[in-house]
Amino acid sequence: MNAREVEKVLFELSQIIKDGVHVVNAQGKSIVYNHAMAVLEKTPREAVIGKHFRKVFSHIPLEESTLAKALYNNTPTIEKRQTYLNSFGKEVTTVNTTIPVTDTEGRVIAAIELSRDITDFEKLSNQILDLHRESAKPGHSGESKLKRYDFSDLIGKNEGFQEVVETARMAATSDASVFIVGETGTGKELFAQSIHFDSKRKERPFLAQNCAAIPETLLEGMLFGTAKGGFTGAVDREGLFEQASGGTLLLDEINAMPFELQGKLLRVLQEDYIRRVGGTKDIPVDVRIIATVNEDPAMLIQSGRLRKDLYYRLNIINLSIPPLRERKDDIPMLVDEFILKHNDRLGKEVWMASDSALEKMLVHDFPGNVRELENLIQSAISLAGKEHVLTERHIKISTLGRNQQEPHKFQGADLEKGLDSFLSHVEESLIREAMLIANGNITKAAQRLKIKRQTLQHKLKKMNGESGDNEENR
Repeated sequence: MNAREVEKVLFELSQIIKDGVHVVNAQGKSIVYNHAMAVLEKTPREAVIGKHFRKVFSHIPLEESTLAKALYNNTPTIEKRQTYLNSFGKEVTTVNTTIPVTDTEGRVIAAIELSRDITDFEKLSNQILDLHRESAKPGHSGESKLKRYDFSDLIGKNEGFQEVVETARMAATSDASVFIVGETGTGKELFAQSIHFDSKRKERPFLAQNCAAIPETLLEGMLFGTAKGGFTGAVDREGLFEQASGGTLLLDEINAMPFELQGKLLRVLQEDYIRRVGGTKDIPVDVRIIATVNEDPAMLIQSGRLRKDLYYRLNIINLSIPPLRERKDDIPMLVDEFILKHNDRLGKEVWMASDSALEKMLVHDFPGNVRELENLIQSAISLAGKEHVLTERHIKISTLGRNQQEPHKFQGADLEKGLDSFLSHVEESLIREAMLIANGNITKAAQRLKIKRQTLQHKLKKMNGESGDNEENR
């Protein structure tokens, strides 16, 4: 295969890659510049192909060019964030990986650059940080408009639920980290806010960040801030830790945080200072951390999505919020609360739900938990017209919700595969649910399942391929 044929293969390959691709030869001339890269940099392919990359992109300083580093210094750049002006003066933020290509004698014969456009994400993350900074200022004009939750918003008389509320009340008297476990829709942020606004930190900021909502490449900068010169185009910007100083930072879905970043977070929690991305200065911080997950922590640790050392550092105070299906005695009270809440907003005069409506809701398992119940009542009130009582016909439980009731406990169980297979799936589902409710504590899970601890250990070993005899879970 000659050089022209190689270039043809590279070109065709680059066209099916979503990221931008730019390849230069040993002389610095561009031989591949795909459509994605042309769109990203707003530079037509004709202006790049066959020309020296330094002439086309002369506006990028030589010392900041990752292509130049690869071609002239044989230095790779892996997943580096860059903010720069394209040839039309528009600011672009990318994550670049640039690698030199060498021959058998170690001479650089080409350089390949892959670029992923994160301009919109960068703008969004900066807007989020700006909003957090403004809302964290004392006396901020928009502060009163923000919905604040406290313990009066935690509705329910169920014994298990009340135990969690009482633990949360005690947590409000402490500065210790809190780890909240609960399925989606159980009210984890309500608990977190209630703890903060009942604590001595209540006059200081409460900031919340969903770790799954921000790309990995931006999350570190959002948490710890950035230092000017830390990467191409970086500016001095404080992160959430600095903005929340003296207050509380809620890290939702913390298991979505990259494993390496979890290690950096652990170090911050141990040493009480942060260092901005690209910075050299240690900045002291006083922030209480509340972390949440919606899956069994033991399973998250076993699957490598949650650092064990970080979990134990955060799990000083543990709250395990029961799902709605385990506190159905609270449904009538919650229904009344949601009717009051949405009546005025929807311009209706609904007084109550009928017995038949309540019965219909009580047999539903609510995989979406309290959030699903509130949406259901909101929908019912919208359909009520001028009626004062919600009846069974107003309660529109979705097909998706009904289909999820049984799979919640017996997901994957197929009776057609035989009774043994079916029972095995049912048993595994019940064990996983018990471990979730017990927050990974084998003794408590065994008590809930009414089996011996050693029996549960054996079953966990069989399920996970490793021993459940963990001294720390006793």
